[in-house]
Amino acid sequence: QVQLVESGGGLVQAGGSLRLSCVASARTFSTYAMGWFRQAPGKEREFVAAFSRSGGIIYYADSVKGRFTISGDAAKNTASLQMNNLKPEDTAVYYCAATSNELRFRKREFDYWGPGTQVTVSS
Repeated sequence: QVQLVESGGGLVQAGGSLRLSCVASARTFSTYAMGWFRQAPGKEREFVAAFSRSGGIIYYADSVKGRFTISGDAAKNTASLQMNNLKPEDTAVYYCAATSNELRFRKREFDYWGPGTQVTVSS
């Protein structure tokens, strides 16, 4: 089992940038696919971005393509989400997630979750 902790959230104006980081308690790369989800007030949690265990497959939600970039650092057991050109509709709690199951990754279904970090984008 892996434990995940997010950081980097905050308040930013529309058009600004933030970088979220997720530190894992265990070696993740080649073992776990990593991803980011978000949940806005009154809405269901939604998929944002993810990469496979090998890093060779990356998925993005249509709403963030071209603005967000997911990456990983194997040496630091860290997954990051660079968010540029932020919009008020990006306001949400962002969660880091992991799964060791390739089939679940391909369905954007994850097993392990961090506590979340708040991102607020003002207009």
